[in-house]
Amino acid sequence: MHDRPLDGAVALVTGASSGIGAATARRLAREGAAVALVARRRSRLDQVASDIAKLGGEAVALEADITEPERADDMVQDALDRFGRLDILVNNAGIMLLNSALHTTIEEWDRMISLNVAALLRVTHAAIPHLIYAASTSPRQVADLVNVSSTAGRVARPGSSVYGLTKSGLNAFAESLRQELLSERVRVSVVEPGTVDTELVNHLSDTTRDAARRQVDGIEALRPEDVADAISYIVTRERRVAVNEMLVRAGDQRW
Repeated sequence: MHDRPLDGAVALVTGASSGIGAATARRLAREGAAVALVARRRSRLDQVASDIAKLGGEAVALEADITEPERADDMVQDALDRFGRLDILVNNAGIMLLNSALHTTIEEWDRMISLNVAALLRVTHAAIPHLIYAASTSPRQVADLVNVSSTAGRVARPGSSVYGLTKSGLNAFAESLRQELLSERVRVSVVEPGTVDTELVNHLSDTTRDAARRQVDGIEALRPEDVADAISYIVTRERRVAVNEMLVRAGDQRW
């Protein structure tokens, strides 16, 4: 019987309390990875960790608001203290606040930039040296940095100007990192989901949320597990293979 492809590897997943993050954590654990779960909601993290333990996996819940600068660094260090290494980082935490520039508030824009951009940069900066070390010392001889972007990073639509800015910016950041880290055998990837059935729309106002749901009415949305499948595929490839970008739309989605 073959070993699971991620046996001995350690993954850190941000936004791991629900949706894509929780599904990804469970999937990577099934592939053999020990998983550090990062999010603000401790009770939800504990549930995901319990689910992973029931599968025979290993996980630690790290409660953290990564928009606080020092917590981003601390959280990476906490994962290292617990597991001793870091082979995979999944930058999944994000928020989507849809509104027109006329009707939004600067605070909504700031919230998206704080989590989708600034926090992601800090976590990534803290993790890179440890990913490089893991690539050079692990049996896999490769490490992975996976960034969850969005179709909004490719297709601009009304009401999503700053959300799209954060995701298209993430795509450019990831491509630059990909080129920088090639020689270190750290693979950098972007996964761009389309419409997914998650809690992402729960942060919207009632009016905007209703409009967003009307827009996707009639579309069978992706499930978080579908995106977790994509992430699992990327990080379980042999060392010679780098899947740098994966666009995953719902089958009925036009944009």
